[in-house]
Amino acid sequence: MTISEVSEKFDIPQDTLRYYERIGLIPRVNRNKSGIRDYTEEDCNWVEFIKCMRGAGIPIEVLIEYVALFQQGDATIEARKQLFIEQRRQLIEKMKDMQKTLERLDYKIAKYENEVIPAEKALGKKEN
Repeated sequence: MTISEVSEKFDIPQDTLRYYERIGLIPRVNRNKSGIRDYTEEDCNWVEFIKCMRGAGIPIEVLIEYVALFQQGDATIEARKQLFIEQRRQLIEKMKDMQKTLERLDYKIAKYENEVIPAEKALGKKEN
């Protein structure tokens, strides 16, 4: 696949794909005889993986470390596992924080829907 096809397939700008390759976030993509990037299925799997992890907020630095460890082979399996365990722990904490925020937003929306806030304002109460 060309970079434009991969860009369209994964909804990632071409410049971002080039950047990911340049910083080692995705392994070096082979090029055809004309020098154009030629993404294989394996390359696309890396792009999909990175998009998923970035979508969840996993830092680029952590993913670069993972890719580097992966490229070193099976001797790094435990290190990769520990890296993912730590990222999972952090993600669970973020999800808990997001859940609290969601609950607060739901509460505030319900207050607006029930017109409680306009009544409070009429009484001079402060909104939090």
